[in-house]
Amino acid sequence: MAPAHEGRVAEPVYRPILANRRGELEALSHLDGAVAPLLAPVINLSILDSHVLDILGRLPDGLVPAVDVTALPDGPETELTRWGVPLVPVIGLSESSRRLVTHGAAARTLAHRAVVRLRVAADRSGPDAATAAVERIWRLTRLLPEQCDLLVDAGDVCCPADVRVTGPRVRRLLDWARRHAWRSVSVAAGGMPATLSRLPTDEPVRLDRWDWQLWRDLADLGVGYGDYGVGPAVRGGDQPAERLPTICYTADGAWWVYRWSRRGGRGDDRFADLCRTLVTAPHWPATGAGYSWGDHEILRRARRSAGAGSPANWVAWSTSHHLAYVLNALREPGGTARSGPWRDDPAHPQRGRPGRPHRGGAARRAG
Repeated sequence: MAPAHEGRVAEPVYRPILANRRGELEALSHLDGAVAPLLAPVINLSILDSHVLDILGRLPDGLVPAVDVTALPDGPETELTRWGVPLVPVIGLSESSRRLVTHGAAARTLAHRAVVRLRVAADRSGPDAATAAVERIWRLTRLLPEQCDLLVDAGDVCCPADVRVTGPRVRRLLDWARRHAWRSVSVAAGGMPATLSRLPTDEPVRLDRWDWQLWRDLADLGVGYGDYGVGPAVRGGDQPAERLPTICYTADGAWWVYRWSRRGGRGDDRFADLCRTLVTAPHWPATGAGYSWGDHEILRRARRSAGAGSPANWVAWSTSHHLAYVLNALREPGGTARSGPWRDDPAHPQRGRPGRPHRGGAARRAG
């Protein structure tokens, strides 16, 4: 990523869409403050409780998450200005007029911007209908296009056929997006299967990151990158009946999924065996525990310096490594990490090819 101008904060280069589960939020809370401003997470809120509000208030300085409350009732409790923490509202194309007004007030009061989330599957419409929808958003929120980041959410992309079908749809949407002066434009998708319970156990299983491949295929358009972390894009996915120790470890264009069911001994012993297998694998980073908070915790378990933890911990450590890995990949020389507004004019050329993810690590701890 090109450095920001002196006195100017760097723009985010990565927009992960995360569930409001304890694990994902815990990973964000441990993000290295030096790189926190380079991430702009979108948090899907399916429940609102004191824990969620508490951890949102404890995020590192410079990390301002966007929150999507579409799944929550439209009432005073979901008005972001009442929460007392810096947030960015996520606005869907079909929001109620009341919610658009309250989101507009939150955007102007809190972060002076909003994220408009266009779901490729759910918001199918022609360019004229899409333009009418966003013009309604700008009118009722009293926001300018330049104050809105467009997030094109391609949803579930779990195989080569999904990439072939979704790619042209996204390109048509991005062609439409160039008609408007968005603050930025990003494409997000999720490549993790809805459930991992059918995968083999006691051996690392490689899963291709088709969401990453979709974005690479769109690299000529210069759009920003987003994904669903190590979770599925399908709502309610990955809830198997069994609670096997599981780590989803991001590597070069793939995840390595470790599900351990080896019997004999305590649960701590089985998880220690999982972690020992991981830290001796070729995809373990050269910097080891310094790569991310999650890698540090995994190495502690491999050395039996701590217990196995819980499913929430496994998600947190997997997510922490994933955030660090993707951010490092996007910031590689020759990558397409972006800074500043996305425009169709000569001052903002949409050129460049994406950097490939690291094999074996990065030069610094990023998450």
